[in-house]
Amino acid sequence: MLPAANRLTRSQDFGLVVRRGRRAGRPRLVLHALMPGVQDSGDLGARPGTSAQPTLDQSKVGFVVSKAVGNSVVRHRVSRKLRHLVRDRLAGLPPGSSLVVRALAPAAEASSAELGDDLDAALRRLLR
Repeated sequence: MLPAANRLTRSQDFGLVVRRGRRAGRPRLVLHALMPGVQDSGDLGARPGTSAQPTLDQSKVGFVVSKAVGNSVVRHRVSRKLRHLVRDRLAGLPPGSSLVVRALAPAAEASSAELGDDLDAALRRLLR
């Protein structure tokens, strides 16, 4: 299980990470990451009361597994695999970073090892 302190739960935070964060795509998943201290030139048009960064102190992770992946049983299986894989990699994320992991349709047939390889490759690309 992913600790509650490391879960991305607010819809606004998901949207912010996807809109303003960096993206790395792999065959089975797409990662969106918003790192602390990275300023975006789009901040000038922000609505009053919204911040450029989510209100987070620790690294937080959220998951998006849509119906394109499969039925409810398949989606939950993919979510559990991804949660387990990300939990082991939380220490490698910069403090205060936000990560959204979006599963693509091929993730339904992927093993944990294949998802882990895609996750590692995408994280390496985002963190360089």
